[in-house]
Amino acid sequence: MLKVYGFARVNQGARGKTRDLRVLWALEEMGLGYEIVGMYHPNHDLDSPAFRALNPFGQLPIIDDEGVVVSESGAILLYLARKTGKLIPLDLAGEAQVLRWAFTALTSIEVPVLSLWFVNLCGGKGTKPSEALHGWAEMRLKQLDGWLAGRDYIATEDFTVADILMTHVLDAGTDPQMLAAFPHLLGYRARCTERPAWQKTLAEYRERVEGV
Repeated sequence: MLKVYGFARVNQGARGKTRDLRVLWALEEMGLGYEIVGMYHPNHDLDSPAFRALNPFGQLPIIDDEGVVVSESGAILLYLARKTGKLIPLDLAGEAQVLRWAFTALTSIEVPVLSLWFVNLCGGKGTKPSEALHGWAEMRLKQLDGWLAGRDYIATEDFTVADILMTHVLDAGTDPQMLAAFPHLLGYRARCTERPAWQKTLAEYRERVEGV
């Protein structure tokens, strides 16, 4: 059975933000069976030689699909979509749009918003670097908001793995006050997070990672 290496416990500030959720959401949407291999960061599970043999960077998530090991949430989602033929168009042109917007989520959007979050977390809020990152992130969100005007989903007319990636980037990494200025983004995020598969995934995740 497919194994998902994800967090066994998550501190309160990171709950709902960890990238293993992207994989679990996709698996729920696809109806694929899997087992979770819980990793506990404070116990240095991610530093063990066995885990570093799977991912030398010591990061989650990872999947092991009967010996096919894939890390990086974007790569995992695209692998699963290609394997199952779900959450991705079967024609080359449609697939190209999903690839396009999956990479957009992880580069053009996540890089500025995550960098801003990290700088502010480290005490840089109000500094020139923070202000510069804020302007960069705000510009990208405004551009994305314009793209979503009149669209339900980011890459095609249907929900795809690109929407999972983009939604989680917006939901987990972006300042809610910044998002409030962009109605199309807010509508898009709500449309995606209201899906039953996400609600089920999040509920089961919280039950698992919030335990003692």
